[in-house]
Order: sequence, then C-alpha cells, then structure tokens
Amino acid sequence: MERSGHGGTPIVLLHGFGTSSFLWRNVAPGLALARHSAFAIDLLGYGESDRPVEADFGVAAQSEYLDRALTALRIAKAIVVGVDVGGGVALRLATTRPDRVSGLVLVNTVAFDELPGRDVRTLQHNTARFAFRVAKGMFAAASLLAPILRGSVADPEAMPDRLVARYLAPFVGRDGVPHLLDLARSLRVEEVEELDLGTIAVPTLVVWGEADPWIDRNIPTRLVHAIPSLRLVRLPRVGRLVPEEAPEELTRLILEHVPTLASPADAPLPMAQLPGV
Repeated sequence: MERSGHGGTPIVLLHGFGTSSFLWRNVAPGLALARHSAFAIDLLGYGESDRPVEADFGVAAQSEYLDRALTALRIAKAIVVGVDVGGGVALRLATTRPDRVSGLVLVNTVAFDELPGRDVRTLQHNTARFAFRVAKGMFAAASLLAPILRGSVADPEAMPDRLVARYLAPFVGRDGVPHLLDLARSLRVEEVEELDLGTIAVPTLVVWGEADPWIDRNIPTRLVHAIPSLRLVRLPRVGRLVPEEAPEELTRLILEHVPTLASPADAPLPMAQLPGV
C-alpha cells in the first residue's frame, strides 16, 4: 500500500487484473497536492501483497479484505476509485457495505455479466495455445500477460517494454504462471452479476476509455440506467488503463468528484469507533 498526502478526504485507489498499486503513481500525488489522502492498495495476490495458500482472490473476497484494510487504516469511509476488476470490488463494497463508501469513481469497470472480461478469457485461451512455453521458465508469464498490458492502452508509447517489465515483475519465477491463472480463475461472474446497483446512493462517476478492447462497450450505458446518481465521462483515444494514458485528466475528474471539504464522517476514527471493532 502506498499513501500520498494527509488530511482531507480519504481516496482509495484500486487497480485491476494484471496490474498493481504502481498504476496510480501519476494520479495519487495530484490528489495529495489537493490536500486529500490517497491510498493506492495492492489487492490480495497482486503486486507486493501476500499470496496466502488457497486464498480466494475473487471480487467478493477482495471486497471483504478491503473492508478490513479500511479498519486497519482507521478510515471510516472513503471515496473508492477502481479500474477494471478494482471497479468490481468497489461496486461490491458499495452495495454490501454502503457505510464504508462516500463516493465512487469507476474506470472501465467490470459489471453485470462482464466478468471475466475478454482480457482474462484471452489469457486463458493462450495458456492452452502456448502450453509448452508457459509450462516452465522464470519469465513464462510474459507470453500471457504482456499482450493484455499492451492491448490495455490505445497509444503503444504509453506501454513501453520497461513498463511491461515492471508490471510483470510480481509474476517472475516458476510459480508466476500458476499464480496468474489462480487470479484469473478467481473471477466469478456471479459475484458482480448478483449486485443490486440500484441501491447505490452515493455520487458515482464513471470514466470510460473508449479504446478498450477488453470490456463490452455497452457497460457505461447500462451503468447509467442502473445507478441513480451517476455521471459518465467518455475519453476518446484512451484505453482501459486511463491512469497510464491520461493521468492528469483522471486526477482532475476525481478531484471534481471529491467534496471541497472532508465530511466529519470521513475523518479517521478512534479504533474503538470503527465498524466491526
């Protein structure tokens, strides 16, 4: 977990499949400069987070882990920003623990029956296609994940080889491919399909990179009809990884969505007053 800033409104930043909290390195500082506190979190099993044996890495479990993380960070509630699968985790938290969420920003999020997305299905297909190549070797995960990363931006210059290598780093080693496949298998459609999005009462912003080849283009429109208080912003010529291709624009949109002053209910609480404690 990387924290940027102190005071103001807590803003939790969630990455998606195949990335990590590193995705937010060009967004979190801008939120901190605006006097808010940004928390870029590695979902369990991703980035530098733990990989417990036989752990559940699905959306429902990740939402529960996030709830516990907020307690550990002494955050009563936060604006939750999620990309891709991270958006699904944010939706899950907002519907199952609405007391934890003061606002939502969903960036090319999975929703409804769109889980796993075409990216994960492509990865699973390529596992069979390149079975010999991915069966062994320290860098075997590259043949599976690199095409997804490169396909997640519209401008190839936004995902150079050195950046691909940075995202691949957690999957280097002989257990890299098995773990990557465990993460993929954990994505179960029922964990987002069953959510009653009409119960979300907090202000919600959907940011959509329109050059996303992985998620159904109808998702933003469906979200507009499903969530009562929602604003949609479309970004042309931008892929799914908006924090990589348009970090300044995304930062501006998040800040517009954040209340000017933090609500007293959003301020850190004494441990004894936190939900579940």
